[in-house]
Amino acid sequence: MKKTSVKNPILLFLTAVIWGVAFVAQSVGMDYVGPFTFSFTRCIIGGLVLIPCIMFLDRLKEREGRHAAGDIKSGETSGTDRPEAAASGKRRDRKTLLTGGICCGTALCVASNLQQFGIQYTTVGKAGFITAMYIVLVPLLGIFLKKKAGLKVWVSVVIAVAGLYLLCITEDFTLGWGDFLVLLCAFVFSVHILVIDYFSPKVDGVKMSCIQFFVCGLLSGIGMLIWEKPEIHAILQAWMPILYAGAMSCGVAYTLQIVGQKGMNPTVASLILSLESVVSVLSGWLLLGQSLSMRELSGCALMFIAIVLAQLPHRE
Repeated sequence: MKKTSVKNPILLFLTAVIWGVAFVAQSVGMDYVGPFTFSFTRCIIGGLVLIPCIMFLDRLKEREGRHAAGDIKSGETSGTDRPEAAASGKRRDRKTLLTGGICCGTALCVASNLQQFGIQYTTVGKAGFITAMYIVLVPLLGIFLKKKAGLKVWVSVVIAVAGLYLLCITEDFTLGWGDFLVLLCAFVFSVHILVIDYFSPKVDGVKMSCIQFFVCGLLSGIGMLIWEKPEIHAILQAWMPILYAGAMSCGVAYTLQIVGQKGMNPTVASLILSLESVVSVLSGWLLLGQSLSMRELSGCALMFIAIVLAQLPHRE
């Protein structure tokens, strides 16, 4: 397993916190607009938020490049193929970046809209538990991609699933239409995590994140125009949850996911990200006045045990 910086788990934990609070925003926003409209507006906002950030980072890279060019200019040797090789490399990088953004954006569009539709037909507790099933699906799918997960990680997965069950399931578990949609959502989110794991070491994570939001927004916009009747008045009424879901959940959190997931085992990353279920319950308690039972507190404790166990260093 690759050794990663301490900042990687921290960035993923911040992502889980932002996503957990976003469950409240999603719930409130759906009172005013349809699923495709909500996904379209939040993703477009998320993409727009990242543009100034990308411009700033590019300027910093240009300054560093000028300094580096000045240092090596005196020792530069003649070679007519060097500019052509550099241009060819840039074209390949752009193609990889665009491909990664399109793949991530398509997966994100399918997953996020399945979740939005599913929430309409099932309870929040069931939706939270079923969505978090990606912590089981990621290592299962990873086997087909030749990604190994050690015994410690599998034990952590089992503990995390038990914790999520205690945390989210408060009634008899039955698989209705909404539950089925959210289960499909969990599967696609698993694919999304593995796609990020493949592309993130090869491209600029912030740029790929920006592209994926515009792709997701464009695809959601097509669904919005075909199956919904978007109204500016309704969107303005839901401006606060849409703005949070767009700027924070999309613009900030998904970018933190891409940056934080670099070099990490995708199963461990999914375990940390699954803490969004814990945060969603806590945010519901703080923002909506919902109380936590001993059963739910036990689920939170098991989740934290699973995360700590998965992050403990192993002996070589």
